[in-house]
Amino acid sequence: MDCGDEWTQFTDDGVSVIKPGVYQPRLGDQHANIQRRNMRVMFKNGDINICHKRNRRVQDFSNYIVALVEARWRWTLLNFCSAFLFIWLFFGVLYWIISYNHGDFAPENLPQNQSTSNFTACVKNFYGFTSAFLFSIEVDTTVAYGKRAITLECPQTITTMCLQCIVSSIFQAVMVGILFAKLTRPRGRTKTILFSRHAVINLRNDKFCLIFRVGDMRKSRILNIRPKAYVIRYKTESKVLDISDQIELNVDVDECESTFFLWPITVVHQIDESSPFYRLSAADLLCCKLEILTVFEGVVESTGQPVQARSSFTEYDVFWGHRFASMVGYNTSRMMYEVDFSMLSEIQQVDTPLCSACEYDSLLLTLSHTPDDYYEPN
Repeated sequence: MDCGDEWTQFTDDGVSVIKPGVYQPRLGDQHANIQRRNMRVMFKNGDINICHKRNRRVQDFSNYIVALVEARWRWTLLNFCSAFLFIWLFFGVLYWIISYNHGDFAPENLPQNQSTSNFTACVKNFYGFTSAFLFSIEVDTTVAYGKRAITLECPQTITTMCLQCIVSSIFQAVMVGILFAKLTRPRGRTKTILFSRHAVINLRNDKFCLIFRVGDMRKSRILNIRPKAYVIRYKTESKVLDISDQIELNVDVDECESTFFLWPITVVHQIDESSPFYRLSAADLLCCKLEILTVFEGVVESTGQPVQARSSFTEYDVFWGHRFASMVGYNTSRMMYEVDFSMLSEIQQVDTPLCSACEYDSLLLTLSHTPDDYYEPN
């Protein structure tokens, strides 16, 4: 074999020459990376990669309300303005139709000729559709200018006005509820809760542990924190999600109690007999297909609103034999503790056996037996 400055690689398309120090992109690498990213159930920013098969033409009222709450402000305000204009135009057309059928727009029945013809219109001072549209706005906003008013001549106009008052009140109540939910939702707060880009596996007190880190960048504290983690395994041959393999992991907080989030915390899952990683070695981690969903829940101290942040780790994000570097230090000049969030995902390599936790426990059990245990005295 030639051990010079370059070597050959045999591929399905032929022989290619590879030079050391130069990255040689393989055919389909970009497509593979995109496909690998889309294979996630949950993205790193917490967005869920799940859609529902249903008839898109069928959309009930509750889904529309949720869509307005989750949409951007410009789309929500555009929907509100469109709904107001639709209500004003719709009832303006009804008022115009009722007045037209009553003959209010005949030349001899216009407001300037009603004193000579002794004609009573459905609504005073109606000249056409513009007057009907302005009257619809006045009814909806309860702004009366003292000119246009309903008479007792047309009961249909009275019924339409009552219906418009009911519809307008319901719409305004829904609009206020949407605005309040949009202003108080904690989605913006979750963006300041950061997860480490990687999870690590190492030994702690002779026990394998899966560890990831969570930090909060705001000064307002989060109380009653509850980290959770779930693992999802895929079928190796088809990469199809097996719902029966969604397992919750037992996790604990390392640095603080669950009621006080002082600085970035380390979430630890001890790999014991009940863990799905108990028989997983470092080599198995490279060959399997799994995803760890992480959920961080708590209550914002300043507002009392519940908050939930999410992220995920695939098998490519789990580093075997590493630990997180320290990110909390003391600044003597300012006499304050400093948290360096740039080191939230900083990891360091440590000596860790490459075997599974099951094999490691068996090895410790074997080494714990001394020769005296097998010696029978005479």
